[in-house]
Amino acid sequence: MYPFKEPSAFLRAPKLWLFLFVLWLSALCVASSLHTGLPVQSPKIPHFDKFLHFTYFLCGSMVFNTWLLLKLGRESSSFVRHLIIIILFGIFGATDEYRQTFTPGRSGNDLYDWFADILGACTGLFFAHLFHPLLLKFSSPKFSSDHI
Repeated sequence: MYPFKEPSAFLRAPKLWLFLFVLWLSALCVASSLHTGLPVQSPKIPHFDKFLHFTYFLCGSMVFNTWLLLKLGRESSSFVRHLIIIILFGIFGATDEYRQTFTPGRSGNDLYDWFADILGACTGLFFAHLFHPLLLKFSSPKFSSDHI
């Protein structure tokens, strides 16, 4: 009935994490194309957009790193995997900033937004390093059968 023998095996499926990454990338493309005209009454928090860039890219790099880890295996070089992610997310951030220059009401090519993107991606790698052992532990068949 279910495609997985154990419900928790779903979390170990690389296709799930690839789907989440494609969803993340699609949302990035849509969000960078939207006009962000805020009502005049809304409070302005200084540099809040940097926090949003940082957090969004942190989540994206965690998802992408999880997909790569599950796809390539733990034997794959973490240095190469991390380098690929940092370069790729740097390109995503730069492309996002460039696209915003063509969106009415948006300013683009903000170097500090790009730095926040890269810093978020690097921080996401750190959190992914902490998250992966927990993911593998809690999605193992032994854990699932012991805690039902």
